[in-house]
Amino acid sequence: MKLKFIFAVIISLLIFNSINAQDLPPRLTSPKGYLLGPGDEITGKVMGEPDFDFITTVNEDGKVVVLDKVVIAKCKTEAELKSEITKVLEKYLRAPQLSLRVTDRKSKPPATVYGEVRTPAQVMLMRKVTLMEVISFSGGPTEEAGGSVRIFRTQPPICTEDYEDSNWKPDTTDPADVPSKMFTLTNIKLGKDSSNPVIYPGDVILVEKASPVYVTGEVANPQAVLIKEGGLSLFDAVSKLGGPKREAKTKDIKIYRRKINSDSPETISANYDLIRTGKQKDIMLEPYDVVIVDKAKDSIGKILLDVAIGAGKGAISSVTSGIAYRIMY
Repeated sequence: MKLKFIFAVIISLLIFNSINAQDLPPRLTSPKGYLLGPGDEITGKVMGEPDFDFITTVNEDGKVVVLDKVVIAKCKTEAELKSEITKVLEKYLRAPQLSLRVTDRKSKPPATVYGEVRTPAQVMLMRKVTLMEVISFSGGPTEEAGGSVRIFRTQPPICTEDYEDSNWKPDTTDPADVPSKMFTLTNIKLGKDSSNPVIYPGDVILVEKASPVYVTGEVANPQAVLIKEGGLSLFDAVSKLGGPKREAKTKDIKIYRRKINSDSPETISANYDLIRTGKQKDIMLEPYDVVIVDKAKDSIGKILLDVAIGAGKGAISSVTSGIAYRIMY
């Protein structure tokens, strides 16, 4: 899990330099507005009273200091904070006219959406947004999405009433680990709360790519096939590629499967004819299985090498190289 998150962060940092301000969508304000948090810079100007102008930063406790007075700023809008600070100024001025705005928003980093979405992006969240909305905002999943979506929660959320539910815990006791949760595209589309969580600033969302299996030998169109959500059986994989050729020896199809901590693959035999007629249970394929239809003339080592450098080159596209920076209101 930690390696996945590190990979996510590296991707995000590498593409951060490609952000182009011209890619930003038009600004639309949410009903409540931006909620302040630690690190935000506040600039206030009092009409006709330059001695009372100020620039202050929300501290770690969510407070600002104005005229030696402590004011709670965390989770307030600009308008709400302006009202509170105006009350402070009224002790020194008659009917002060305060102009207040957030001049540097550092408390809410963008959420990052990447992987198998059509428009990978860093999204500045200006309102309550769900996972389904963010994926849709990024153009939706690509054809090569595998069905799994993992969310890494890089920082505890602020300004949330359901803090306990949103403040995820790591799966391990390692304090350096980052909490994450896995969801499926099918359940996300259903819109249920349990499968469509709220996304918070700093979240890293990875729409995972489908893993391939390689089918070679006496089939109509040998190449890589992606395992989508729900899995992929041997019969379906061969059928997707046009089925076996007439001269194929379908009674002895070989599946070579990687074994943990071993250089030699596991060999699984299957009778395609019996599977097709329902007399033998179909076999569910696993990522990076190599399916060979017909008796292999070459050594398994050469076949695996040929598959690695050739089969499926056109079936699986490379990871998106560019990423946009957008604001979601």
